[in-house]
Amino acid sequence: MSELQTRAPEGFVSGLSPKGGWFSDFEFHEGGLTVHKTGTKIRLDATLIGECLTWFGYHLIVRARSWWLAATKPPGPAIWFTPDRPRPWYLIWAAMAWSGCRMARSPQEADACFCFEDATWGLRVQPTHARAFNFGCLDVSKSHVAAVFEAVFGYPLAIDPETFVGDAVEKGELNGVHDGRIVACPHPRLPGKTYQRLVDTAVGPFIHDLRTPCIGGKPAVVWIKRKPADNRFSIHNLAVTRADPADIYSAEELALIAAFAARMGLDWGGLDILRDQPSGRIYIVDVNKTDVGPVIALSLRDKLNSTEALAKALIALLKGDTPKG
Repeated sequence: MSELQTRAPEGFVSGLSPKGGWFSDFEFHEGGLTVHKTGTKIRLDATLIGECLTWFGYHLIVRARSWWLAATKPPGPAIWFTPDRPRPWYLIWAAMAWSGCRMARSPQEADACFCFEDATWGLRVQPTHARAFNFGCLDVSKSHVAAVFEAVFGYPLAIDPETFVGDAVEKGELNGVHDGRIVACPHPRLPGKTYQRLVDTAVGPFIHDLRTPCIGGKPAVVWIKRKPADNRFSIHNLAVTRADPADIYSAEELALIAAFAARMGLDWGGLDILRDQPSGRIYIVDVNKTDVGPVIALSLRDKLNSTEALAKALIALLKGDTPKG
């Protein structure tokens, strides 16, 4: 854990992780639902329902493959997750199913263990195995991500809104809330908010986000997400395409991404990376150690090819073929 590791603010309480079926993870109410663990509110509309149906088709293919592997191949590595177990919409579930890995029913039968908690500030949990992953990644708040980014890359993402002049991005500290907005600075610093420079990712009429799942410090795949500039903070995308990390990032950038993941204590997780078009620099603006996906707007072929890449990277991580964070 780096010296930049922070703690949850005083009074912060991590949400309880419900037990039981899938729907126990959510509280349903008029107009939407709330994720119990993170408190994230999601508006239930036709777009979201359509995306859920699209995801379910992908899920059936992944689950069918897992059944086929279980029936025709020797059992794969068993992984113990603590304090929570991933649901099928998390990327690590899909990578495990695709590769033939199994959810261990107890620490004793596991070959490795993962710290898995969908919260901004995680609980400190003792690993049960020598092959242990993400136990050092306890803080994915926006301010901590920005501090680690600056320490590794050598240039800042965070700004002081009360002295900075120009447009900036205001975000909540919590993971997965999608509450970003552009503010004109100087601007009063609001409680629970963090402030970052506005990265110019516009290519033509669209802005581009580079969603980058990383395993063992190495990007496994890049999803290029395109959105209208006036809707850059939406969870919905106009289009998404898959790319090879070596085609998106230079060798120097890949080395810095690996150093960043190591400093964060991140062995598995998704990075939101932005490339500033005027300068060419990249900025890591968000870390999700319990990332969901693949991104819905990907074609089915790109979803399955991405899952294959993630599954291979997971097996390499379990075998120790990639450096740990």
